[in-house]
Amino acid sequence: MHIRPATAIDLPRLHRVIERAYRGEAASESWAIESPPPTGPRTSIPALEAILSDPAERLLVALDEDGTPIGCVQISDLGQSRAYLGLLCIDPDLQSGGLGHALLAAAERLAVATFHSRRMEMTVIASHDRLIAYYRRRGYAPTGERRPYPVPLDPPYEMLVLAKALAA
Repeated sequence: MHIRPATAIDLPRLHRVIERAYRGEAASESWAIESPPPTGPRTSIPALEAILSDPAERLLVALDEDGTPIGCVQISDLGQSRAYLGLLCIDPDLQSGGLGHALLAAAERLAVATFHSRRMEMTVIASHDRLIAYYRRRGYAPTGERRPYPVPLDPPYEMLVLAKALAA
């Protein structure tokens, strides 16, 4: 796997990976999903293009040996030495092979090097115990803060905020 900053050329194929990882049958069979995934798209190509054009955002893409996108992670500069990690995904057929861990480590390095971050934050659906345990094994801890899921659902999801101190 090769990790690099995403480009506009990557977005159509990367968008398909994101939707597959977060929505539909493949997502519902993932070890990281413990409740039915929401319906509707997770993101859009215009939203991904907006990430690429924003100086406070970075999108890393993971590529297989053929140069095909197989995953990604978004890093956002929150200011005050804090970064936000989002959109971390690996194609569901390739999960559990350490690729997500490699993307997470690359995102942390980028946050330090590019945004001078000393803390990485993220949100996880509070009922996804296995995913929370995965992040805890990588040094992330619950902050005690909870946020509403960004899209109204019935029943509603709640997001747990996790954070990790980053080495300078």
